[in-house]
Amino acid sequence: MSYSISNVPNPLNEPVLSYAPESPEKEEVLKIYNSLYNKTIDIPMRIGNKLVKTSDLGKMSPPHDHKHLLGTYHKASKKNIEDAINTALKARDDWSKMPWQSRAAIFLKAADLIAGPYRAKINAATMLAQSKTIFQAEIDAACELIDFLRFNVKFMRDIYENQPSSSPGIWNQLTYRPLEGFIYAVSPFNFTAIAGNLSASAAMMGNVVVWKPSDYQVYSANVLMEVFIEAGLPDGVINMVFGDPEMITDTVLESFEFAGIHYTGSTSVFRDIWNKVGKNINNFRSYPRIVGETGGKDFIIAHQSAKPKEVATGIIRGAFEFQGQKCSAASRVYLPESLANSVINEVKKELKTITLGSPSDFNNFVTAVIHQGAFDRIVNAIEKIKEDKDAEIIAGGNYDGSKGYFIEPTVAITTNPDYYTMNQELFGPIVTIYIYPDKNWNDTLKLVDNTSEYALTGAVYSQDRYALEEALVALENSAGNFYINDKPTGAVVGQQPFGGARGSGTNDKAGSASNLLRWVSPRLIKETFVPASDYRYPFLG
Repeated sequence: MSYSISNVPNPLNEPVLSYAPESPEKEEVLKIYNSLYNKTIDIPMRIGNKLVKTSDLGKMSPPHDHKHLLGTYHKASKKNIEDAINTALKARDDWSKMPWQSRAAIFLKAADLIAGPYRAKINAATMLAQSKTIFQAEIDAACELIDFLRFNVKFMRDIYENQPSSSPGIWNQLTYRPLEGFIYAVSPFNFTAIAGNLSASAAMMGNVVVWKPSDYQVYSANVLMEVFIEAGLPDGVINMVFGDPEMITDTVLESFEFAGIHYTGSTSVFRDIWNKVGKNINNFRSYPRIVGETGGKDFIIAHQSAKPKEVATGIIRGAFEFQGQKCSAASRVYLPESLANSVINEVKKELKTITLGSPSDFNNFVTAVIHQGAFDRIVNAIEKIKEDKDAEIIAGGNYDGSKGYFIEPTVAITTNPDYYTMNQELFGPIVTIYIYPDKNWNDTLKLVDNTSEYALTGAVYSQDRYALEEALVALENSAGNFYINDKPTGAVVGQQPFGGARGSGTNDKAGSASNLLRWVSPRLIKETFVPASDYRYPFLG
């Protein structure tokens, strides 16, 4: 066998296609969307090389057309999860020993498949089952996932290349071992790219994975698994299971071989899992890696020097793209008295141009929220605002769940900076505004910092550099991703590594080498070429 030290293709962010009228990409994605809509499918679990079916079925429907059946999927029993764990562990020996270049080639091929023959399909699946507009699907299921795969390969090589210095007669080397055991990946409904990355990033570093997608993302998760298989991923490296999250998690945490969890989802669930890991700590081979990105109560604060139209655009895009169902979505806004009317009037004017409906109609900026539970939660919040004396709805506030889970982009205003929609995550198309006196800029920065338990994203709008510096200092711990004169959403892999602290997660920065380092266990090897043959040091005379 010959050897070489390989370079990898230089990653560049995948260009976002326009889907403009009469463009070939628009025609193709709508053709596949309609084809998928008009047939029902049955999705089994994938454990090793087996397509596993059970008698416990779940149904899949478009959120914007919830009476239409897309198909069914099969939910796991405890025995199925145990089989998935054992299958992963059997695959570990060969996979962990595979040269890193071969692992890289698999995921680079997956990226090219998504960029090419699977692009329309994975976008259409995300539009259909997660109710994303084509733009939101394109930047997520296609571009971000492609970027994760390509940039992670580069980060992997950079990690392996990071070596200690050596002194005369000594050679020091670091090897980066996969973790002993298996990784448990738990992904959310809202980003197809996150689902792909949570499993693939750990696998890329030589680990094996038991992956549980959200019940509301099974449809596009199945496309991801198709891509991984076509790219040449060996059987058992990533095992896809569905079903009761508590049962699956409890079964995973019973295993001596549990090595870590890669999680994106709610804060409360993540804390519960962390608590269970702690209680089971004596039952594991080693200390599991716990990596999670959870909730957010993300803010926009405008200084009196900000430009009203820019702030209004940041609010609309930041709060209402994908119906506010992003952990980074803006949900609390702080406006100075001198700008408030201008910003609010601009927001109201622009919201009148926004239409709701199916993502297959490219005129729609907003579609449906993900399921009945989300619809009910957000409707209850809207009705509470309507009843409370210290808050009122100034735009939107209407909803209709008869065909799809449609809720208008809703803007509330409150006189109470601690009003519950200012500090509780709602995960929907609601944003609340608090107006502060211009002179209270610095006090309002403290208010922003102290109002929420979360610290994921935040944005400040200002044309005054001194004010920006004050915000950067005062809000240092308020957001893991901080935006100046831009909306607090839309992190790009390789440009804005993503993650937050406090109640928002472990801040291990998806889309960076920092995240990949969590899935390896370094080993230092020191080799002495001419060993000492006398124990005596010179000081002994």
